Amino acid sequence: MNKLSDQTSALKLEYFPITFFSMIMGMTGLTLVWEKAVSVFDAPPIIGHILLTLTACLFLILALLYLLKIMLKTPAALEEFQHPIKLSFFPTFSISLILLSVATLGVSKQLSFFIWASGSALHLLFTIYVLNQWIYHPKFQIAHMTPAWFIPVVGNILVPIAGVEHGYTEVSWFFFSIGLVYWIVLKTLVLNRMIFHDPLPGKLLPTLFILIAPPAAGFLSYMKLNGELDNFARVLFYAAMFLIILLLSQLPRFSRIKFFMSWWAYSFPLAASAVAAQVMYTSLGQPFFYYLAMALVGLSSAVISLLLSRTLLAVIRNEICQPE
Repeated sequence: MNKLSDQTSALKLEYFPITFFSMIMGMTGLTLVWEKAVSVFDAPPIIGHILLTLTACLFLILALLYLLKIMLKTPAALEEFQHPIKLSFFPTFSISLILLSVATLGVSKQLSFFIWASGSALHLLFTIYVLNQWIYHPKFQIAHMTPAWFIPVVGNILVPIAGVEHGYTEVSWFFFSIGLVYWIVLKTLVLNRMIFHDPLPGKLLPTLFILIAPPAAGFLSYMKLNGELDNFARVLFYAAMFLIILLLSQLPRFSRIKFFMSWWAYSFPLAASAVAAQVMYTSLGQPFFYYLAMALVGLSSAVISLLLSRTLLAVIRNEICQPE
C-alpha cells in the first residue's frame, strides 16, 4: 500500500505543472486590489493581510514542490522547460516575486527590495533566454504562439511598480521600455496568429485574457514613473478597458471551457484592471470611475475566489498533475 502511494506521489510530482505559478500571480494581484481598496473604499486592512499571508504560503509550497521536481524528476522538468508553449510559463515564477515585492512594501521595505531585486534580475535572465530561443531555435511554429508569450518579455513592464518606490527610477524605465516595446511587437504577432491561422484550442482560450494585462499593468507602472495622469496613461487605461469589454462579450464561449490550470489566466489581468481603475478614480475623482473600480474589484474577487475553489476541487478529484 505504501509502495503504491509512493508511486502515485512520484507520478504526480513528475506531472506537477509550472503553470501553478500563474495562481500566485492571480492571488498576489487580488492582494494588491484589496491593499489599494483600503485607501479608496475604506476596506478593512485585514483582508489584504490575510490574502498576502495565504499567497506567500502558497508560493513557498509551490516553489518547494517544483524544486523537488527539478531535483527528483529532472528529465520531466527539462522537458517542460524545452516545451514551445510551457516555456513561456516559467517566468510566472519571477513575476510572482516582482508582484510579491509590491504587496510587501507596507510590511517591510527591506524584504520588498530583496524580493524585487531577485525577481527583476531573474526575469531579465528569462527574457534574454526566451528571446534567444525564439530567434534561433527551429522548434517554434505559428501554432505554438499564444498570448502566454507575453509573459517572458512583456512581464518586464511590472518592475517599476516597486522599483520606483525603492528609488531605482532609471532601472525601472529600462524594464518598462522592454515590456512596452515588445508588447506592441508580440501583440501584432498574436493577432496575426489568431486571425489568419487556426483558432486557439479550448484549453488555451483563457490565455486571451492575458491581452488585458500589458496595458493595465503598463498604466500602473507608467503612473509610478510619470507621477501623474497624462494622455499616454489614458491610452493604456482605455486600451485595457476595451479589451475587458471585448472579452466579456465572449463570455458564453468561455463558460463552455472545461477546467484547466489555464483558467488562472483570467485572474491577474482582471486584478490589474481593478487596481488601475482605482488609481484612475483617485486621479480624476469622477463618480464613473468610482463605480467602475468597485465593479472590477467585485469581478476580480469573485473570479479569483471561483478559481481558487475550483482548483482545490480539482486537486481533491485528482484532476491535476496528470499526463496530457
